[in-house]
Amino acid sequence: MKQHHNERVNFGSRLGAILAAAGSAVGLGNIWRFPYETGNHGGAAFILIYLGCVFIFGLPIMMAEFTIGRRSKASTGGAYEVLAPGTCWKWVGYLGVLTGFLILGYYTVVAGWTLEYIFQAATLGFSEKTPDDFVVMFQHFSQNPLRPLLWLFIFMFATHFIVVRGVKEGIEKSSKIMMPVLFVLVLLLCVCSLTLPGAEKGVEFLLKPDFSKVTADVFLGAMGQAFFSLSLGMGCLSTYASYFGKETRLGHTAMSVGLIDTCVAVLAGLIIFPAAFAVGIQPDAGPSLIFITLPNVFQQAFSGIPVLGYVCSIAFYVLLALAALTSTISLHEVSTAFLHEKFHFTRTRAAWIVTVGALVIGVVSSLALGEWSAYTIGGMNIFDAIDYLTAKIMLPVSGMFAAIFVGWVLDRSIVRGEATNYGTLKSSYYPLYLFILKFVAPIGIVLIFVNELGLLG
Repeated sequence: MKQHHNERVNFGSRLGAILAAAGSAVGLGNIWRFPYETGNHGGAAFILIYLGCVFIFGLPIMMAEFTIGRRSKASTGGAYEVLAPGTCWKWVGYLGVLTGFLILGYYTVVAGWTLEYIFQAATLGFSEKTPDDFVVMFQHFSQNPLRPLLWLFIFMFATHFIVVRGVKEGIEKSSKIMMPVLFVLVLLLCVCSLTLPGAEKGVEFLLKPDFSKVTADVFLGAMGQAFFSLSLGMGCLSTYASYFGKETRLGHTAMSVGLIDTCVAVLAGLIIFPAAFAVGIQPDAGPSLIFITLPNVFQQAFSGIPVLGYVCSIAFYVLLALAALTSTISLHEVSTAFLHEKFHFTRTRAAWIVTVGALVIGVVSSLALGEWSAYTIGGMNIFDAIDYLTAKIMLPVSGMFAAIFVGWVLDRSIVRGEATNYGTLKSSYYPLYLFILKFVAPIGIVLIFVNELGLLG
């Protein structure tokens, strides 16, 4: 088998590899989607099921993506061509690249909102506002034709700047700075939230299992959340794995990423629920939780100590911006690495093509929430349509094919070799891992798929 790109740069250290992959996985979904899903599905009962899904289902697919990336030493778009030359599998690689590119375009719109809210928090934009004022503030901002675009451009160029600097100097260095800062901010905000009067109701809500709410739907919701939270199916993990050195332990790295990702999600719940319950607000769904409910929570919860409210609100939106940035970097790198290798563009030129293309999608997605909201696809505005297409169709399909490829198509000796670092590690989990890839993961993903499309019951 041909091994392409032997001169390929690697991450400089094991820690760098883990933090970069964890940065890819930790994003806005951990910080607003996970607490909301948990609250809706029986608190700790959902968390236990979610953890089961991460270990049984998420980590094996992550290992499969790592295997494809490291063995091929190629971008996601080229990896299948290296491992299965002359077959239709190359289209799975292209699907991963396209998925990552589309997500980058609309995800950066929401990432840009975090910058607006850092600005509002820093300039006392939250003070003296009523709950209704926060609703109006968010609607005026998100529907404004120009202001969100300014933040979108700033965020995209910050992402571009890091990607252009390369794997070691850009992605690895930024991950080593941003991930520890992200953790410190999460822990500080947890302490602030947990010390509020009435916070224990929020902790109970998050950590006390209510098994009466557990239905088949909860299992599928937990599988879906595990999938999106771990960044499976969008090409990020296999692209990053192509920069892993021979000494990187794939199982160990997958486990570390899964643990970091889950810790951030649970800690985000410990920030949001105690603070919300302390001021008598039920946690709400989706972006409104982050951009409408939480500014109100910070405003009310720390009314006795305004300085603490001021610091916490800035810190929270900085945390969100960092989580979003670690994800946009990995999404950008998927397409940049593909263009760089496939068409032999310089890294800088490849990055510019991706940046400009993603900005076009971003601008259209942003305007779809205001000026262009009349243009719909299947009854959804363009922003929601891209979100639906990528999250509910392209990601599950892409992840399922990665599992099938490693489980059924790739040479057994390669799969075992990558799992054991070619005989240097014990792999007692290998038979179970293979069984999951062959049978459990594809069936599980088909169930998520059918459920998300509303075809179950």
